[in-house]
Order: sequence, then structure tokens, then C-alpha cells
Amino acid sequence: MKIGLQTLASTIFGIAFFAALLFWPAGTLDYWQAWSFIAVFIAATMIPSIYLAVKNPETLRRRMKAGPTAETRPVQKVAIVGTVVSVVAVLVVSALDHRFGWSQVPTAVVIVGLVLVAFGLVFAQLVVIQNNYAAATITVEAEQKVVSTGLYGVVRHPMYVGALIMMAGTPLALDSYWGLVAVIPGLAVLALRIVDEENMLREELDGYREYLEKVHYRLVPYVW
Repeated sequence: MKIGLQTLASTIFGIAFFAALLFWPAGTLDYWQAWSFIAVFIAATMIPSIYLAVKNPETLRRRMKAGPTAETRPVQKVAIVGTVVSVVAVLVVSALDHRFGWSQVPTAVVIVGLVLVAFGLVFAQLVVIQNNYAAATITVEAEQKVVSTGLYGVVRHPMYVGALIMMAGTPLALDSYWGLVAVIPGLAVLALRIVDEENMLREELDGYREYLEKVHYRLVPYVW
């Protein structure tokens, strides 16, 4: 029951968060792209969360524990703050772009953006289902094992791949090309988080050094 209430509270907060950062800068509620984005985001996160609440509530609890104060490493605290700032920037710039018409995004491209957002979020949730220790914070638990199969056999951070896909789709879904510019600092923050995470896992998670030798790429095969 408690985890269910936490999930509901998180959903309500998410709706309020998106509404404030989209409709206020847009200067109107007549912004169908924003309504569609919020609906897709909530659906793509709520359905997997309900599944985890029923099948593996402990994994969902790990996902619910998030934010700068939940991190123990200084670099990760900075990365989380940077991530929040980047998300806010992408949403606000996209909404302002819609308001002032800085760019003209065809409806077909908006739909592609919504598909990317949905796919990225669902992809990230599938990673969590595969790896029960894929928490929102960077930690190593006593019984934790290295996951090296499935998506983890392709790249070392498949959950962040989902985040990248969602990041790329968000401005398009919100009727903005200029919002893509605001995504760029977020990529730097994500890289910082990944490098520091790997430094910790290399030292604290048994078998991770061997995993690094087996899977060479972090996010994109043959690129990085």
C-alpha cells in the first residue's frame, strides 16, 4: 500500500512539474503537443511501475529513492542537479519556442518525437525489470551481482540509452527544434555521471572489471 501511494504521489508531482514548466512559458493551455507529451510520459512510466509494484516492489522502491540528497558521491550529487537543470531548460525552451514560433515543427515530426519519448521510457523500464539493482541512485548492495547478458551484453549502460532516446524526442514532441540545443548540456552531465559510476563499480562491485573487458561500449556500439 505504501509503495502504491508513493507511486501515485510521484505521478501527481510529475503532472504538476510538467504543467508548470510547459504551460506557463507557453502562455496558454492550448498546447496539444504538451498535453500529448504529458499523457505519453505518464502512461510510459505508470504501467511499468504498476508491474513492478506487483511483481517486484523492492526494485520499485530503489527507483523511487532519487535526488541529490539520495546520492552518496559528490560527483553524482552534481550530476543529478545538472540533470534537473537540463530537463527544466529543455522543457522551458521548447515551450517558449512553441509560444513565439521560433521553429516550425510538422505534426508528423511531433508524432515521431512522442514515439521516441515513449520508446525511450519503456526501454529504460525494461532494463530495470532485467536488472533489479538498476536504482535511481549509484549504490552497490552486498548481494548485488554484475548483469552481463541481454541488453547489458550490448552496452554497459542500457538504461541511459533509453534516457538518451527520450531526451532526443522530448523537444520534437513539444513542437520545438531549438529545444534540441538545450539537450546538449544534458549529454555532458550524463557522461559525467556514467564515468563516475563506472569508477565506483570498478572498485566496489565484484566482477565489474571483467565485465568492462567483455563489453567495451558504454552507450553506443563502436562510438562510446
